[in-house]
Amino acid sequence: MRVFMTGAAGFIGEATTKELIANGHRVVGLARSDANAARLKALGAEVHRGSLEDLESLKAGAASADGVIHLAFIHDFSKYDENGQIDKRAIEAMGDALQGTDKPFIVTSGTGLVEAGVVVTEDMRRDAAAYVPRVSEQVGLAYVARGVRAMAVRLPQVHGADGKAGLITFLLERARQKGAAAYVGDGSERWAAAHRLDVARLYRLALEKGLGNSIYHAVGEEGVPMRPIIEVIGRALNIPVVSIAKEQAAEYYGPLAMFAGLDMPASSALTQKRLDWKPTQIGLLADIGQPGYFQ
Repeated sequence: MRVFMTGAAGFIGEATTKELIANGHRVVGLARSDANAARLKALGAEVHRGSLEDLESLKAGAASADGVIHLAFIHDFSKYDENGQIDKRAIEAMGDALQGTDKPFIVTSGTGLVEAGVVVTEDMRRDAAAYVPRVSEQVGLAYVARGVRAMAVRLPQVHGADGKAGLITFLLERARQKGAAAYVGDGSERWAAAHRLDVARLYRLALEKGLGNSIYHAVGEEGVPMRPIIEVIGRALNIPVVSIAKEQAAEYYGPLAMFAGLDMPASSALTQKRLDWKPTQIGLLADIGQPGYFQ
């Protein structure tokens, strides 16, 4: 299959590109710079020049492919609303190019902020009344009615071998700036997690046999408590680990305050059954706790 992919040279995209090529697919990666283009070529992928804001380029890339995986997102939480709209327009451009083809179109979302106080499952849909700046799954899945095999992959905190771990990477930078690693209250809130190699395999399986209007969870661990995560950050930076009140979260976390103190566990039981996918890689705490992980 000839697969057009945004974010193909990124943290998760690089692993997904390798996974697809190793299993006989051709990857055409969106590249916004010469450096990205060179990285894609080194991975064995073809290069399609453009960006998330170059809608004509996105349409052309999608139209020429047998399937599309949309992984790219601008992770600047100080401009979360704006970046959510850029993402929305990019999805619409690619979806428009695919309408009526029944080709697979995978958009990327997150397991957090779906429903509070429960273990989120794949069959839970986001409340349309609840405002979340990133609307990728709602926009993407709407293309099922327009003849596209659209589906969404929800990501947890993704880790794996090069110092990144989803929102945890941003928490580490805040801790570095503040001189202390902080959790909210008793730090018992849980965040789901997965290794990027397991995630990459899930994207491939969804591409090959995923069903339209489906949501899949790339979750290896249902919920890792926040306190031990923050303790790993404290050790990595050699700074104090402290508890802060919920009222202090906005000042400490800055643009990430909307996630502070949230319990965000998620299950992948249905995904494992429906796609015959089983996560096998190292867990979050063991991975990020390795000496030098965040260096």
